[in-house]
Amino acid sequence: MEILAPAGSQESLQAAVRSGATAVYLGGQAFSARANAKNFDREQLKEAVAYCHARGIKVHLAVNTVLLEREIGEALDFIEYACSLPVDAVIVQDVGLFWRLRQCAPTLPLHASTQMSIHTPAGARLLEELGFERVVLARELSLKEIREIAAQTPVELEHFVHGALCMSVSGQCYFSAALGTRSGNRGSCAQPCRLPFAAQDGTGHDLSLKDFSMIGRIEELAKAGVTSCKIEGRMKRPEYVAAACSACDIAVHGQAIPEELSAGLRTVFSRSGFTTGYPDAKLGREMFGVRRKEDVTGATSAVLSGLQNLYKQERQTIPITFLLEIQAGKPIQLTVSDTEGHQVSVQGPVPEPARSRAIEESRCMEQLQKTGGTPCFLVQADCRIEEGLSVPVSVLNQLRRQALEDLLTQRQTRAAIPFVRCRLPEPESPQTSKTAAWRAHFSRVDGIQDIPKEALCCEQIYVPLAVKEEVLRSLLEQGMPVGLEIPRGMFGIEGQVRERLERAATLGVRDVWAGTLGAVAVAKGLGLTIHGGFSLNIANRPALKFLSELGLVDTELSPELSMRQARSLTGPVRRGVLMYGRLPLMLCRNCPAANAPKGCRDCSVRGGGREPLLTDRKGMQFPVWCSGSCSEVFNAVPLSLSDQQEELRGMDFGVFRFSVENSVEIVEIFQHFQTHTGLPGPYTRPPK
Repeated sequence: MEILAPAGSQESLQAAVRSGATAVYLGGQAFSARANAKNFDREQLKEAVAYCHARGIKVHLAVNTVLLEREIGEALDFIEYACSLPVDAVIVQDVGLFWRLRQCAPTLPLHASTQMSIHTPAGARLLEELGFERVVLARELSLKEIREIAAQTPVELEHFVHGALCMSVSGQCYFSAALGTRSGNRGSCAQPCRLPFAAQDGTGHDLSLKDFSMIGRIEELAKAGVTSCKIEGRMKRPEYVAAACSACDIAVHGQAIPEELSAGLRTVFSRSGFTTGYPDAKLGREMFGVRRKEDVTGATSAVLSGLQNLYKQERQTIPITFLLEIQAGKPIQLTVSDTEGHQVSVQGPVPEPARSRAIEESRCMEQLQKTGGTPCFLVQADCRIEEGLSVPVSVLNQLRRQALEDLLTQRQTRAAIPFVRCRLPEPESPQTSKTAAWRAHFSRVDGIQDIPKEALCCEQIYVPLAVKEEVLRSLLEQGMPVGLEIPRGMFGIEGQVRERLERAATLGVRDVWAGTLGAVAVAKGLGLTIHGGFSLNIANRPALKFLSELGLVDTELSPELSMRQARSLTGPVRRGVLMYGRLPLMLCRNCPAANAPKGCRDCSVRGGGREPLLTDRKGMQFPVWCSGSCSEVFNAVPLSLSDQQEELRGMDFGVFRFSVENSVEIVEIFQHFQTHTGLPGPYTRPPK
């Protein structure tokens, strides 16, 4: 089992390596999902890779943010440099960057970031077929669901074993970007979810989960098919990293974690303790927690000092053998070898005849065993000494130090990964005179039949996958251009989703909306017409190329793009943007609206006739809606371009997203768009 540790700084890197990590993940100065960590510049990255490789530790480089068009070239430059070192793998989220890297560096090992939201067997299989060597699974999976994924694909599976839990599925959160312009998908999340957001009869912090820890149950993760246990925490202090790595190392070797270490791990950072709710499939109120006073004040200087002892000295993990040759008339030679085939020899002066006491094997062995302060430890030494010769101890010590230094240099020296830059065709000039077609998404369908057909004026209408077949037949009989919206959350229900799509296809519905790669994989396997969703986070031209090769006919662009950025993207698939609606800000496996002591409050999807609300400290209310195996938290106010439709010129289509609106309100909204007039009430605009 690989123990993969966070290295947000050079101090944390050393703490990880000296405390039992077998691999580290770190980021550069840009394009890292933890932009506020110290991270590594180019020279520091070079030193970090050398340091780790000398000690047999792998280095995974995180370039795991959504990239804008202008950033692709800079990201490729940085990865080209990383390939020259070389790093052992690159972790990516952006499918456009992935598409370019397959061209530029086909032998570079790529890992799919947890930001790719992979949580189904089909999604993992798709990435394996595309060329990913590893998939970092969504944190929200149960052990049963991990086993199902592992059984259906040979791709390596990485899963978090300890650290903070986001309320939203990673890669599916727009909360920080929408509320304060700091994007989690771009590495700058402001964590607004840790502030008070109250559901009815909830905890008052109903978007804040406890931290996660499965360290004591690593064996269960291994049996489920996980090959790498990842510790979250590139923003955390070195003592946290050392405590987590030490505990994981003990657990991996089947030993019980000492209570003192467990207590130190809780003390150095936690939120009301730890939870295993997701792997145990036990969701609900017990998973929620915040940073309490005692969680903060527990990390005393005494506790931190004790944890610092975990990485005070080098961890000796490299077994070596020495061959010492002392022969008359020849330079003294010391050869050191490790178990991985590395070998170096160093030479000293020619030994002199002994005047009083000749050098003995026992004296040589005593000096050769002094490998402290290095990551090496002696397992065998062979001394071939001719009698009657004298060698100063200082010479033996110098030879030992030089041999070990040269061995570590050889261990850190590896062949570069080939990288060839190839240019993309120049972008096409965006079309500014085109009028965007209209499309509409309906979270509920009970009111669609009350909307005059002429009011819709849409080339495509999407309804939830869970819609009843008789309603679907009715819409088709009315001539509605109906497509199905595959839920973004498909934890444990991929088979049910596939069956529903197959039944709908027999009725004639073959257009589907797919907001995750897992949904794309299911639809692709059924031969359906795939329309990409906003949550694929498409923000650059290579990403459009990727979707085209994957078989999508069009896609919504990332909602975090400005209209100017969206218009500048041209490519082989049609492009659309949100022009009205409440953006789904979070995709939650553990529904925040079900956080009352008795659980779910009987929301509208379950027959209660209403949408639960989350209320923030300013009194703003955010609707919550069940979808698939998850719930979605919608923005408190809708976005609208009804009076700014000139912004849509050059786009292929604009999207209406109806969630809490009734049929009367929907008709009025369409009328405002048809007359290019502003909507009443508060609304937002696209990012600047």
